Amino acid sequence: MIWPQAVKDRIKTGHDRELVQSYPYRSACPSTVWGELIDSATEDLFFAGYTNYFLWTQVPAFADTLRRKAAEGCRVRFLLGDPEGQVTRQREVVEDVALSVSTRIRITLENLDRLGDLNGLETRHTAAEDATNHVSLSVFRFDHEALVTPHLARLVGHDSPLLHLRRQGDKGMFERFSDHAEELWRTARPRPVA
Repeated sequence: MIWPQAVKDRIKTGHDRELVQSYPYRSACPSTVWGELIDSATEDLFFAGYTNYFLWTQVPAFADTLRRKAAEGCRVRFLLGDPEGQVTRQREVVEDVALSVSTRIRITLENLDRLGDLNGLETRHTAAEDATNHVSLSVFRFDHEALVTPHLARLVGHDSPLLHLRRQGDKGMFERFSDHAEELWRTARPRPVA
């Protein structure tokens, strides 16, 4: 037998190969991982977290990187919850933390406004009927890799687990989570131009 059973049990096969790393907490994922994934993307950066606010503090020079990526022709998208929406208000009660969900969304909007008019930058708010689906699952896509956070019960995003996925083929976990985010994007409403 060339491959003993112990080795076979540890080798990833099929769609299991898409799981690069898992973290018990989103906050346990090093900022270098975020930075490398953002920096290596050439076609599409899709930030489909409900608030996305932590990116501005966790990823060094995030605003400068977004400007550079947009200038290089990379599509940059932000899908955000509605800061005035019913699901946002409900989530604020559930989380019961000082830095409210609506405040975190507004932090992102303020930082996006500071970027100015960038060709290739798009921002949308989740449709009211999809907000529950969005607030419970964050998908951050970097071309063919993604960081996914399924939000647990009453926990804020940084206390929920995170999966690092790399696309290996059709119908895998990467594609399923990516399709979820794209569906939310299709029904979302564009952010009004200020």
